[in-house]
Amino acid sequence: NTGNQIDVTLASVASNDPVVFGQIPGVALNSTDANGKVTMKTDGIFTLSAKGIDGGGNAAITAGDILYYTSGDTPKINKKTSGVRFGYALEAVSSGGTATIRVKVGY
Repeated sequence: NTGNQIDVTLASVASNDPVVFGQIPGVALNSTDANGKVTMKTDGIFTLSAKGIDGGGNAAITAGDILYYTSGDTPKINKKTSGVRFGYALEAVSSGGTATIRVKVGY
């Protein structure tokens, strides 16, 4: 473990997936191993799938918006404040649309 990488127990995670451990956001650097462990990076810029939606319905994402991780959604990254705060959008997603964008993880 280093200051921005931690080993955690998370089930069924693939490498490069957005993840949260409690309230800590990050991106998996590896898939879940045989012991259920994943190394997650808690900062940096990653290319992730995001959806233009918030708690009220469709809502565009603009660069600079705060993004959240919503465990029950696909994709998990959006503007629903009921999720775990995840990071910041560096690119836009249309209202109701899904796109792969650069995301600054952490805050």
